[in-house]
Amino acid sequence: MDNNMAKCMECGAYALREVCPKCGGRATTPHPPRFSPEDRYGHYRRRLHKLAAEEAVQ
Repeated sequence: MDNNMAKCMECGAYALREVCPKCGGRATTPHPPRFSPEDRYGHYRRRLHKLAAEEAVQ
C-alpha cells in the first residue's frame, strides 16, 4: 500500500498501513472505486438495485 490513509474494517481507526495499529485488523481504503464507463458489472449492479427497489414497494 502507498501513503494513502486506510480505515480499519474492525474498529474504524485510520492508519497508514494495511494492518491496524490498535486492533491488528485489516485496513482498506475508505474511498469507493473510480468510475469507469467500461464497467463490466454495472449491468448486474443496476439490475440488483432495481429488484431491491421493486421488493421495497411491495
